[in-house]
Amino acid sequence: MEPNLPPPPPDLPQPPPAPLPSYLQPAPESRSAWARRSVTLKLVAIALLTLVLLVPLLLLRGLVSERERMRDSARADVSASWGAPQAVEGPVLSIPVERPARDDKGAIIPNAAPEITWVHFLPDSLSVDGTLTPEIRRSGIFDVVLYTTTARVAAQFPAPSFDGLVGVTGTPRLDRAVLQLGIPDLTGAKSTRFTWGPLGADSSAAYEFTSGLPGSDLFGSGVSVAVPLQTNASGYAFSTDLVLKGSSRFDVQPLGKETTVHLKGAWATVGYSGAFLPDVHNRMEGRRTAESDTTFDANWKVLAINRDYPQRIVGRHSLSTDGSDVEAMARAAAAYDGGNVNTDGSAFGVELKLPVDAYQKTMRSAEYGLLFVLLTFATFFFVEVLGGRRIHPVQYLLVGFAVCLFYLMLLAFAEYLPFNAAYGLAAAMILAMIFLYTRAIFHDTRLAAMVTGLLALFYVYFFVLLQLEELALLVGALGLFVILGGLMYLSRKVDWYGLAEPKA
Repeated sequence: MEPNLPPPPPDLPQPPPAPLPSYLQPAPESRSAWARRSVTLKLVAIALLTLVLLVPLLLLRGLVSERERMRDSARADVSASWGAPQAVEGPVLSIPVERPARDDKGAIIPNAAPEITWVHFLPDSLSVDGTLTPEIRRSGIFDVVLYTTTARVAAQFPAPSFDGLVGVTGTPRLDRAVLQLGIPDLTGAKSTRFTWGPLGADSSAAYEFTSGLPGSDLFGSGVSVAVPLQTNASGYAFSTDLVLKGSSRFDVQPLGKETTVHLKGAWATVGYSGAFLPDVHNRMEGRRTAESDTTFDANWKVLAINRDYPQRIVGRHSLSTDGSDVEAMARAAAAYDGGNVNTDGSAFGVELKLPVDAYQKTMRSAEYGLLFVLLTFATFFFVEVLGGRRIHPVQYLLVGFAVCLFYLMLLAFAEYLPFNAAYGLAAAMILAMIFLYTRAIFHDTRLAAMVTGLLALFYVYFFVLLQLEELALLVGALGLFVILGGLMYLSRKVDWYGLAEPKA
């Protein structure tokens, strides 16, 4: 039998523990220690550094544009003495129509110079068979592509008819007919002889063009000459062997009711430009050969229905060339809203390009500059998070400047080396610099090699993007998808809140 024990005393409140002496209390966390551990602050610092590095990247784009302007200026200087981009514009048969000058009331003005309206007749058929002989000249450090064209131009004109022409009244002056041939840059014209005669004649007479045009209705620059016309001729035949020196591109205007053009030359990087692409060329699918990789050979056939101007073009009204009233001539030309037909919009031809445009590729690579900086910073940030290494914002900034310096070195090397070699050399130098720097701050050769190897993969990735044209967007999107997935995988177990807690 258990003894009767008194009930336990009720729980009494315990007194609070005595505070520790001040010398035993833990020191409060300093603000600098918090800043070193704060992940949020580090991300904000990285974002600000990225904005800072936008400045040299934008300045680099301006530098590329400046070098492009210097290149264009050098090419313009060479072209000014050799020949600008050339074209075959014409031939065109132009006939003036005279009528008496009248006052505001319609009365004929005695002894006044007659008014003249030029009517331009385009050929029924036009054929151009040209061979371009390209060459490269250097102006300083810049290459300029030049060429000499030998073109056989043949045309057939119908007998001129003025029936149905709206706004043309007066007397056609067949005795003052002029044959015009537009040439953009007369500096490069080396042969301007031609033959002209009625269709069906046993022989044709030889003529020589002279510089200048009777007006600017069709062409801004060219040559012309007076040619005889016969009232009983059914048409006229024209032929010439043009020799033109030019640069960059060569065009043809399809002024014939049916225009056929054949152009060829020994040049690898050629582009077909203008209003019409060739019907057949030696680089079409199924036609490529070893020779087609170094030459071009193209054929066009254009009909009058494919362009937006007629076979007969009415020009501006003006006074006769023997008139002396220049002000009245200007007023008459300004009052007339016809003429000045733009035939340039129908031109087509070939553009001789340099094998590599270093500035265009450098500009394309600079477009990825901000993304490369972000990927580099992300690499160092995860080294800091996962590897327990502390990296100061100044160290981030120096690595970012090294990434920006790559594009400047690429631009400088590409002016003297092939672009691929310039890219490899600039990347190798920057990667070597980053490897030596990271090894010094990490005190770990293996970790520095891993970081540098990852950056090297980024350089290879962006180089592949530069080589792609149509697939660049697709490959770029897939590459970023893989990179983002890798970052997610590496950070899946990171305790982002725990990183900011002080360690015991």
